[in-house]
Amino acid sequence: MARYETIDRLFWFAASLGFAAALLLIWEGAVHAGLVRPLFFPAPSRIWAALVHGVVDGSMLSDTVVTVSRTLGGWLAASLVGAALGALIGLSRRANAYLGSTLEALRPLPPASLVPIFVAVFGYSEQMVMAIIAFGALWPCLLSTVSGFRAVEPRLYEVARVLGMGRPSVLFRIALPSALPEIFAGMRVGLTVSLILVVVGEMLGSRPGLGLSILLAQRSFQSPDLFAGIAVLGLIGFLTATLLNAVESRLLFWR
Repeated sequence: MARYETIDRLFWFAASLGFAAALLLIWEGAVHAGLVRPLFFPAPSRIWAALVHGVVDGSMLSDTVVTVSRTLGGWLAASLVGAALGALIGLSRRANAYLGSTLEALRPLPPASLVPIFVAVFGYSEQMVMAIIAFGALWPCLLSTVSGFRAVEPRLYEVARVLGMGRPSVLFRIALPSALPEIFAGMRVGLTVSLILVVVGEMLGSRPGLGLSILLAQRSFQSPDLFAGIAVLGLIGFLTATLLNAVESRLLFWR
């Protein structure tokens, strides 16, 4: 059975690669046939050349390192705060009463709408970019954590009382393991949001990174460099999501 599942996965993986390759070939052919203006949609071969050039001269690698570090830093901060607040609200009715309405008022605010406030507080600095990322990535993790803790089977708490378990034991042995799947679901969404907002922050704050390099390429009509930056962002999103899924599978092995 496991062998057939492996073959099935390999088949669909190969099929997806083949589909992507076919799209790139069609794109390349359309550019060379004059059906698409290369100024706006350069041929994939030119995008690849721009990507290789950026890697060789080091500019692409340095921008990638800066963007990834910002993304992970803001995401980790948002995940830690969101998980802690979510656990507090999900486990305590009093905390929910005190914090629930305030958080519900803040949650719908688009992070971009708070940029003037972040600029006034932090200036056009690294802290401003991190604040944008952390604010936007906070909510998926917080809401998922609240949902996860509230969904814990009440009978488990009753069993814990019968066994005389203290609050720390109930939290770490019953509530947290039950809520972890929801927490990781929120962290996955928050990671995607972080990658989106780091680009926005780098563009608005003129901070070095892939976001600024894409903006400068657009302003100078260097479309191969622009698409190369977008391709690297897509690769970052794919790799980080894959790593997070691997960590989740390791930690939630009982699922």
